[in-house]
Amino acid sequence: MRRHILTTLLALVAVVSLVSGLAAQSQVTAKPAPATKGWTVPRTPDGKPDLQGTYSNATNVPVARPANLGAKEFYTDEADRAASAAAGRGGRGGAARPAVNNPEGNNLAVHYDTSQFGLGGPTVKRAASLRTSIITGPEGRVPALTPEAAKAAQERRTYQQAHQWDSAQNRPLAERCITWGFEGPPMMPVGYNSTLQIVQGKDYVSIVQEMIHDTRVIPTDGRAHGPSEIRRWMGDSVGHWEGDTLVVETVNFEPRMAIQGAQVSDAAKVIERFTRVDPETVLYQFTVDDPKTWVKPFSGEYNMVKIDGSVYEYACHEGNYGMANNLSGARATEKK
Repeated sequence: MRRHILTTLLALVAVVSLVSGLAAQSQVTAKPAPATKGWTVPRTPDGKPDLQGTYSNATNVPVARPANLGAKEFYTDEADRAASAAAGRGGRGGAARPAVNNPEGNNLAVHYDTSQFGLGGPTVKRAASLRTSIITGPEGRVPALTPEAAKAAQERRTYQQAHQWDSAQNRPLAERCITWGFEGPPMMPVGYNSTLQIVQGKDYVSIVQEMIHDTRVIPTDGRAHGPSEIRRWMGDSVGHWEGDTLVVETVNFEPRMAIQGAQVSDAAKVIERFTRVDPETVLYQFTVDDPKTWVKPFSGEYNMVKIDGSVYEYACHEGNYGMANNLSGARATEKK
């Protein structure tokens, strides 16, 4: 099941991602997190903080804060325990909160039980968190699109509705096994296959992600970004160290790349921060700044927790029968 994706899940995740990006949000600059007291950050042979390991970024914290919580950024320990007890969980990140990327609180994978195959639910380890939303700040939501970006998005939707079955090139990027958009940057939790691995070398940090099996290779040797004419699905990432925090700046995104359901512009920039705060946890923080797409920048954060396991192959193209079936069905309909 890890190797195959149903078309219905692709459509559902795309809709859910779009919904989570429709409200206003003020900028909150991500700051390094303090490390656990009495614990020393391990070092690589060249003296850099050692972030290496296999992690899960699965979380029950929603991207957008539920409206009834207002500006409340954190649950209290007491409220979290009460909510988790009501749901039969142990607290500190229990399931009483809405599902990731789904402000309505519905199950992402409504068409099958992901936990049955070890892909989600109670089978997945989650880092403790008292956050009410991944997006930080008093509004806790992705800001509104600029008028120009909203107009362009509507034009794309209109065209897509009329031409979505014309060819494989008109199908969504995830259905074509190019990118889900969750891989980032920013890297966002997804409904299942939430495993990633961080590997470090002297002048590089690489991140392998299980979902769609992408690998980011981030140079940390002080080089500049490449030419703006060369654009990539995951952008052009360059990293540097600020104390014990890895800071990664990404620009030059491929223009069809989407963040939270909105296609980015040539002005898009994402800043990520990776800070190991205890033996089991890396705090991941990000800020998205694209003045041509959103009315203001926005930031977010979540915890990644170390796990005992491996990153499995995600062979999206193998068994991608949905693509062939959808297009052949459309051709058959046209002949009627």
